[in-house]
Amino acid sequence: MSAALTLPPMDVHGYSLSRRLVAEAVGTAFLLMAVVGGGIAAQRLSPDDAGLQLFEAAVVTAFALMVLIWSFGPISGAHFNPCVTLLDVARGNRSIPEGAAYIGSQVAGGIAGTVLANLMFSLDAVEWSQTVRGGAGQLLGEVIATLGLMMVIYLIGRPGGGGLGFVAPAVGVYIGGAYFFTSSTSFANPAVTASRMFSDTFAGIAPSSAPGFILMQLIGAGIALLLVRFLLEEE
Repeated sequence: MSAALTLPPMDVHGYSLSRRLVAEAVGTAFLLMAVVGGGIAAQRLSPDDAGLQLFEAAVVTAFALMVLIWSFGPISGAHFNPCVTLLDVARGNRSIPEGAAYIGSQVAGGIAGTVLANLMFSLDAVEWSQTVRGGAGQLLGEVIATLGLMMVIYLIGRPGGGGLGFVAPAVGVYIGGAYFFTSSTSFANPAVTASRMFSDTFAGIAPSSAPGFILMQLIGAGIALLLVRFLLEEE
């Protein structure tokens, strides 16, 4: 097999790094406002029905994610996820310093979005989550959720696979479904995981649970990288 992958970088339009970093921060902030704010609204609207709460949160996240990817994709690639950025670095499409800057922007934006979601619903700006998440089943769920998400992004985004224009709806539909078919409700994103520690609401995760989730997400992304290389490298 050749060493080169057939996939393009996730951003190809030549915007300055500062603009791309702002796009990543703002986009991730709005993603967390959708995740956390949608979860709070669902919890208040359907206090006695956990399944309906999950459905409402999934729909909000899926639609918001689609629109955000369409909006910011032409500027930064709309990663909003350190796993996407790390795979881009591993594939040689982005330098390590630039990748680190992307990840920093994603985490900062995600935390800001969580704080804003708390404030919108008249909660304290920061409320450390008390929701413990873990166990072998949920940890495996995060590996599978992240593996699937990375495969959707890079297989559909490749030339001949539909192109970047189809990534937004594909990612939204996948995440909406993965809320239900994974035991962890598909965090699938280290920046989202870290940010959700700051809200003691439906979407929260206890700080003690976050490292395990993030580790499993990185493992899922690593498996996805191996599969993408195997499937898409030329013979």
